[in-house]
Amino acid sequence: MPLVRVDVPESTTAAHKDAIADGIYAALHSVFGAPNGDKFIIINSHDPANLYIDPHYFVDRSERAIIIQITLNAGRSVELKKEFYRTVADGLQAAIGIRTEDVFINLVEVPKENWSFGGGIAQYAD
Repeated sequence: MPLVRVDVPESTTAAHKDAIADGIYAALHSVFGAPNGDKFIIINSHDPANLYIDPHYFVDRSERAIIIQITLNAGRSVELKKEFYRTVADGLQAAIGIRTEDVFINLVEVPKENWSFGGGIAQYAD
């Protein structure tokens, strides 16, 4: 159910991109209960002229800062979302050494009928 888009600096290595995708998916699975195999993640690299991330809004960020935007089904509690944010940030810090302050996450919640996984079918619609 989730569709993940990640924007990273162009200096991010392929190995780090793999770890970012794996870390986000692991958190989606463990915290939000995403099904096995429900891994749809797009990672885009940007040169500094095309990635504007404020270095001081709410936290101090470095040039390694990334933006994670996830479109997913609506309905999770604030507490569960907070657990997810912490799980992703801590997991990425452990996996690739990125500071938790450099992990920006935005959730976009949609009704279940807004998905078609192929075949022109709304698989989640009632």
